[in-house]
Amino acid sequence: MKKRSCVILASTGTVGQRLVYMLSQHPWFDIVDIAASKRSAGLKYKERLKDSWHLDVDIPEEIAEMKIKLTEPNEVEKADIAFSALPSKEAKQLELDFAKAGYFIQSKASAHRQDRDVPLIIPELNADHLELVKLQRDTKWSGAIVTDPNCTTVGLAMVLKPIYDEFGIKSVIANTWQAISGSGIPGVPGLLINDNVIPFIAGEEEKVESEVLKILGNLEKDSIINAGFPIASTCTRVPVTDGHFETLYINTKEKIEDIQKVEKILGDFKGIPEFLKYKENLTYAPKDPIIVRKEINRPQPRLDRLAGTVPGMAISVGRIRKGVDNSSINLCLISHNTIRGAAGASLLGAEMAIMKNYI
Repeated sequence: MKKRSCVILASTGTVGQRLVYMLSQHPWFDIVDIAASKRSAGLKYKERLKDSWHLDVDIPEEIAEMKIKLTEPNEVEKADIAFSALPSKEAKQLELDFAKAGYFIQSKASAHRQDRDVPLIIPELNADHLELVKLQRDTKWSGAIVTDPNCTTVGLAMVLKPIYDEFGIKSVIANTWQAISGSGIPGVPGLLINDNVIPFIAGEEEKVESEVLKILGNLEKDSIINAGFPIASTCTRVPVTDGHFETLYINTKEKIEDIQKVEKILGDFKGIPEFLKYKENLTYAPKDPIIVRKEINRPQPRLDRLAGTVPGMAISVGRIRKGVDNSSINLCLISHNTIRGAAGASLLGAEMAIMKNYI
């Protein structure tokens, strides 16, 4: 396959660093530029990050010597894709500027996730929503904006999809215990998070509750009709390095007589037909997007965050059991927040867009 050129916006942050490393190893992409704020622009990547590279691998040699550019379309090399790890406030305008300049934006920012004509993609669940790229190009610009979900939303939506399709859903109560890497750099101060649980993450609950419904919604003409069930969530920060742990209480429309049937539906789920057309050619698609654990004490962040044939790209689910009646279930899940919930989501989304000839 012909390599696609790419630039990385906000390349020095937690997600940006993960993108730098993963894209440098990916056979489909060629990093032609890296960008960041004025504070970093003009410095070599290795100079800027000599004391703040946070991955457990070295900075890729070919990237270490590159000079960081200012995050402006006229400052960076022209490329097929711009991978955006921008903070949402900056992304609001900058991603529009890059789309107008012809870039295909694969964005981790929340700024445009709820825009009517912007797809919010988990390829296994809603690859068909990429059709909105055509609408953008027909009515706005030569580029495009495609967004990835919040890191907490990914595992939640992945597990809900097969249950929603099989049993219908009346309501969901979600509780999350989120890793400190999800707060970025510098993140939560050690004196606040050590030996503690912080029961509030600004904006997180609103993102979870709105994003899941858009992802599980249906594409109709020029917009997404959201799924029609309520979600209530409580999001907390805990002293775990990587891996978001979540518990779900799901009220279903259809009765669930056999929990083993739920386990089978989750374990057998491979993705919607539109995704399965391309799955074998997607480097970052795990063989099984959902892994069901039967042990009574799984999943756990330390043991299960790197699950999957592509490490960190599968969601581990366990403790699946009945709720208070035959129309409710309890379960626990783990997803790797900086791989499946961040950089890996961007790579898989871009791969899908390439296979569907949008890039």
